Amino acid sequence: MKDLIKKLTETISPSGYESVIREIITEEIKDFADEIHVDALGNLIARKGSGGKKIMLAAHMDEIGLIVNHVDENGFARFSPLGTFLPHTLVGARVRFLNGTYGVVGAEYLKPATQTKLAPLNKMFIDTGASSPKDSPVKIGDVAALERPFHDLGKRLIAKSMDNRISVVILIETMRKLKKTEHEVYFVFTTQEEVQVRGALTSAFGIAPEIGIAIDICPVGDTPDSAKKEVSLGKGVSIKIKDPLMIADPRIVNWMIKGAEKAKIPYQREVSSLGSTDARAIQVAGAGAMVGGISIPCRYVHSPSEMVDYDDVKNTVKLLIALLEKKIKL
Repeated sequence: MKDLIKKLTETISPSGYESVIREIITEEIKDFADEIHVDALGNLIARKGSGGKKIMLAAHMDEIGLIVNHVDENGFARFSPLGTFLPHTLVGARVRFLNGTYGVVGAEYLKPATQTKLAPLNKMFIDTGASSPKDSPVKIGDVAALERPFHDLGKRLIAKSMDNRISVVILIETMRKLKKTEHEVYFVFTTQEEVQVRGALTSAFGIAPEIGIAIDICPVGDTPDSAKKEVSLGKGVSIKIKDPLMIADPRIVNWMIKGAEKAKIPYQREVSSLGSTDARAIQVAGAGAMVGGISIPCRYVHSPSEMVDYDDVKNTVKLLIALLEKKIKL
């Protein structure tokens, strides 16, 4: 899967501008789906199988990005975020615009004494090398994402937009390896998750699944002085029980845990105090659904260099196949 991880993480497709990544995913899955369509919000929906339970697997294909809202008299582009950025990860970061322009993020420093302090986003700008609005290669409304190459460290993998391209890869690989299923499974590559989880809401409304599973990354607690959290890289699939906006259905949690134990797949139990996933939208769309979440432990979330463990990635694929191949008793 590593070549595909490299291809997808190095693709620029921020929230609301997912057409490029959608085309790549479509090419990867077209031979493994019984039906493929794109809905009004740009969600890519692929169905496999029929009968049994109606199951929606969601992995968002967008990434955090920046949108220009002003170009000043010296050519510096001010921006608004598309999604959540951590200010300390941005200064000095390189970005690439959809039109091919490159830039670097800088920040205002009014006094030398403030240079060791974090600058807020409204004090930052993108330097594209321009000296005036007239020669600026970008204009108001142009969109960029972080620019960083994928690196394979062997067991550990580093890239921008592991959130959530790593889950997209997992869904693609699951489609490839799932030879048969007794259920009607929808593999949904959702849009605009990073901006209030929009795509999953509309796609879930259209599908009306009985069961919804969001596949996404989750922060870990295994780095020095990190928040207390019992999730680590390399210790297995993370089965989500709760996050700030979603309480997983206990029946779904138990089904996942029993499936992992039966298949001898290492797993971790996750209760998160930060963020949420597409599961929250699936849970409340239309008449609602039983939902759960499967997370890939990830270090340095929403930074230019997110890190995952390749064994965790492979084990997530194994768990999804183990769950989808058999009858479901909840």
